[in-house]
Amino acid sequence: MAYKVRLNMFEGPFDLLVYLIEKAEMNIYDIEIAVITGQYLAHIRRMEENDVVVGSEFMVLAATLIDIKSRMLLPRVTEGEGPAEDPRTDLTQKLVEYVRFKKAAAALEELRETARFKLEKPQEDLLPFTGEPDVFLKMDMEQFVLAFKMFIHRRKKQDELQRMRAHIERERVSLETKIGAIAKLLKAAKDRIVRFSELLAEKADRYDRVVTFIALLDMARSGELLVEQDGPFAEIQVRNH
Repeated sequence: MAYKVRLNMFEGPFDLLVYLIEKAEMNIYDIEIAVITGQYLAHIRRMEENDVVVGSEFMVLAATLIDIKSRMLLPRVTEGEGPAEDPRTDLTQKLVEYVRFKKAAAALEELRETARFKLEKPQEDLLPFTGEPDVFLKMDMEQFVLAFKMFIHRRKKQDELQRMRAHIERERVSLETKIGAIAKLLKAAKDRIVRFSELLAEKADRYDRVVTFIALLDMARSGELLVEQDGPFAEIQVRNH
């Protein structure tokens, strides 16, 4: 997978771009492409001067900014009576989605950290213990032993659940990391078709499958790869564009 660049507070190309936009106090829907492109390329050069391996996703976004800057300099051609298409529209939509998902991920991470310090008591069936206040006084020894065994069994199950919650930590893979891993795998495969199952981790769970699928959709939409499927429910096949 591509090296994940983290320079100061920046993690990923969109993270850097959003920071530059906010620092310049620009409207995300009206980005000054010429200014932002220059600042973004300056950060890229600074990474290279510090012997940091710049990930391919940084270079792809840099090329996108340069392309938008070039199109902004050209006269806009209108079709019919409608307004001319703004070259920044696609980038703006991606930035808005990135900011929204980043905030949602931060909120979920905060909830997960808070949940680590909370233990929930499972709901128990209290019907066997309700009734007359002196019900246990009317039990014979055999009934008392049986009730005590039921109590011990429930307590053991509760303790086991608490231990499991305390030790289980699920490893989460970010969308940008998964995109980098897929890009590296396709680069190594060259023209060979790669199956969807080959893109998954060795012990992939539902979360890993969803992240991998979303990463494929994002890369296919940006033209980084081609996705094929022979028929409904057939395995997805991926190859370089």
